[in-house]
Amino acid sequence: MSKDDTILGYKYVDLLHYVANVGLNILLALIILVVGFWLSNRIGRMVSQLMVRRKADEGLTSFLSSFSVIASKILVVLTAISQMGIAMTSFVTVLGAAGIAIGMAFSGTLSNFAGGILILVIKPFKLHDTITALLVTGEVTDIQIFNTYIKTPDNKTIILPNGPLINGTIVNFTKEGRRRVDVIFPVKYGADLPAVMAKIQEVLGAHPKILKDPSPAVYFSELEANSGKLNVNCWVETSDYATVHRALTNEFFQWLEPIAD
Repeated sequence: MSKDDTILGYKYVDLLHYVANVGLNILLALIILVVGFWLSNRIGRMVSQLMVRRKADEGLTSFLSSFSVIASKILVVLTAISQMGIAMTSFVTVLGAAGIAIGMAFSGTLSNFAGGILILVIKPFKLHDTITALLVTGEVTDIQIFNTYIKTPDNKTIILPNGPLINGTIVNFTKEGRRRVDVIFPVKYGADLPAVMAKIQEVLGAHPKILKDPSPAVYFSELEANSGKLNVNCWVETSDYATVHRALTNEFFQWLEPIAD
């Protein structure tokens, strides 16, 4: 065997060793990612089950479960990168050099994260509350670290970012135990008002879901050219609002008479 062959053979063996080492590290990194992501999801479920057993707030349970999954997945990714032989100091240096760009890219994400924490601390709403926020009305079905999920009455799921959500106007329809039902309809001049108002009071008194205290109110608010606006106010439990409002509207609609322009 010549000297060149010996050198060539040495280089060939060294190359095989290097390729095998790199391939093994890549394989181990992939295994770390697959197993780590699986464990991350398991950790999320375990956190959720633990919070449920301790009867913690549902919003806090959802938030901590989501946070634990994301945090553990970040740790898994960093571990996989380290396994591939990339020095974490070099990785951190690269991130530091790109800090401004990353900060600009993730400014909205950090705002949403802070918004999620504020939602849990301030509690403007909780799971299953019906709210209006960012021009969306629906039931809160999930509060995660970056987003809040809303289910609309027509069964659409809308995802709202927590940052703009907590900084905007939020109307919570279910925070209080009772709501006032307001029905307004026109009554033309010349109608038998005592009879109409007596019939309204009869309907209000007979409906089982309308509360007696505060007592219902019936009154005129505006006088227009050909009619007056008759207001009907009554109080109900929040969960009965939609049912009572529909029932009263359908009942009163039958009494309306055409009003000339």
